[in-house]
Amino acid sequence: MLGNFQKSQLRIEIEASAIAIRNSILRPAELEKWLPHSRFASGMPEELKSGFEFVSRTGLIAIHHHVDVVGSDCLRLILSQGIDGFHEWYWGDGWVQSHIEGVTLLPLSLGQTLSLLSLRQFLGGRG
Repeated sequence: MLGNFQKSQLRIEIEASAIAIRNSILRPAELEKWLPHSRFASGMPEELKSGFEFVSRTGLIAIHHHVDVVGSDCLRLILSQGIDGFHEWYWGDGWVQSHIEGVTLLPLSLGQTLSLLSLRQFLGGRG
């Protein structure tokens, strides 16, 4: 894999319940609403489950995702192709945390920051 090893961990406050945050992260139909820069493969389930695999595209770069762990307050994805590494999500009432590590040419920290801000805006607009 070409690129540099990168890691980033961010936690932000979001005016939303843990259930609303969970649904926004684990339900692909919701995920597509706040991650407009990513396109997902067809055939996505209603909710992500352990063992499911899918590909998303950011521009010309495809990222393969293997859903490793799904819990009531967490998600762990194993990434390959455009990013070789993992992405973990944790959440609770009023907060969400994202931890991503991998080898890639993509600017992970920038993408992570923009994604979390987009999630905050999406959930805040449900008022």
